[in-house]
Amino acid sequence: MPDHGGNLDEAIRLHGGSRKTWIDLSTGINPRPYPLPAIPDHAWSALPTRNSIDKLETAAGRAYGTGGCTLAMSGVQSAIQLIPRLKPAGQARILGPTYNEHAAAFEAADWRVEHVSTLEGLAGADTAVVVNPNNPDGQRHEPDALVELSYRVGLLVVDESFCDVAPGLSVASRIGTETASLLVQRSFGKFYGLAGIRLGFVMSGSGTVDALRRLAGPWPVSGPAIAVATTTLSDDAWRIQTIRRLERDASRLDRLALRAGWRLVGGTPLFRTYEIDNMDEARKRLISHRVWPRVFPNRPKWLRLGIPCETEHWLRVDEALRQPGC
Repeated sequence: MPDHGGNLDEAIRLHGGSRKTWIDLSTGINPRPYPLPAIPDHAWSALPTRNSIDKLETAAGRAYGTGGCTLAMSGVQSAIQLIPRLKPAGQARILGPTYNEHAAAFEAADWRVEHVSTLEGLAGADTAVVVNPNNPDGQRHEPDALVELSYRVGLLVVDESFCDVAPGLSVASRIGTETASLLVQRSFGKFYGLAGIRLGFVMSGSGTVDALRRLAGPWPVSGPAIAVATTTLSDDAWRIQTIRRLERDASRLDRLALRAGWRLVGGTPLFRTYEIDNMDEARKRLISHRVWPRVFPNRPKWLRLGIPCETEHWLRVDEALRQPGC
């Protein structure tokens, strides 16, 4: 199975403690979630209606600025697993290193998967995948370059799971109802800090979205998710304030890391990735302070941290990074 962040149970199994005693910085989830609105009783007791799903998808389309069609799904992961089924298996090219579930989904569907290191290397693929901004190194690609690339592949999938904090990078606004070669994925839970809702969106032309809708089935999202997200996606003021706060906190974390001698690889305001020569010692120091980081087996000097939130969390990270050897 591909490795992931968010595996706090592994930290507890290996090093003791409990969920309350650990600071989980292994994910890129906003640590200060959107305050939950009231959830009506029928959201729990009745099946979601087509009307309620339509309202959610309209709210998402407005928030993400697309002129195309929008499909709500139970997390971006659901879309990742269904997209290889949109067409017969062929050549998939993925710009990497990046989130490993994209390759896993195409391989499971018997596609030939090739990892490339440049946008130009994606040209000619039956399906190409770009994560923008990228996880884990934060690499960014301008919308014009991605749109131009979409004309040279069968389907360009742009995973914008971390694009809420960099809205100028989104190609969602370049999508119309007739678009056939460009598909955008957006995560709801990361930026809004409500990952447990399991909600994400796909935007593309009507033909692609209709095909995915058939694959997803009649109730692709839950009633509580619909109730929460329809309200949340309309709160423009919260979105703007949160981006500013996360940018400040990301800069604060960079200062602590650079003071410790770590080198910034990249990231977004939701996570920061560093290169560390004495990785084993640095990881041990963090773990000794009950701070759980994200490491990468194929990048042994890389370490990724989410953004701390509470004052106590900042103090513990600060202390861990001040100690000799870190």
